[in-house]
Amino acid sequence: MGKALLRGLLLTLRHFFRKAETIPYPEVKRPVPERFRGRPVLISGADGKALCVACGLCERICPSLCISVIPETGSDGVRRLQSYRLDLNRCSFCGLCVEACPVAAIRMGRDYELAAYRKEELIMKTEELQKETCRRTSAGPGRG
Repeated sequence: MGKALLRGLLLTLRHFFRKAETIPYPEVKRPVPERFRGRPVLISGADGKALCVACGLCERICPSLCISVIPETGSDGVRRLQSYRLDLNRCSFCGLCVEACPVAAIRMGRDYELAAYRKEELIMKTEELQKETCRRTSAGPGRG
């Protein structure tokens, strides 16, 4: 037991005299790895509308049951997306919705700052999911 204790103390001393690596977080953000799975994002076409065809595969494959897709049929008889709702309170960020999408209309974004003061802020609708970064509009404690 004494040998293990000495090895631990030597390791601590070795790291004690190294220069600390500090990043001033709000000003400088750390780059995320290439395979990082952040908040799901809906991909928009050239016209600004979501590429989603409202097939509902992402809704069916989601293990957390956090996706809700409401389709509509247009005047031309083509099925399209009326509403897409994602509850980030329940999302496990597994990426199965991305894998299931037949038209590649959803992908995992790089947004990791998902803190909110109220649960309702983490229920994302179609328009919010088309933006890469979340913008919170409600003021909470400490928000100037």
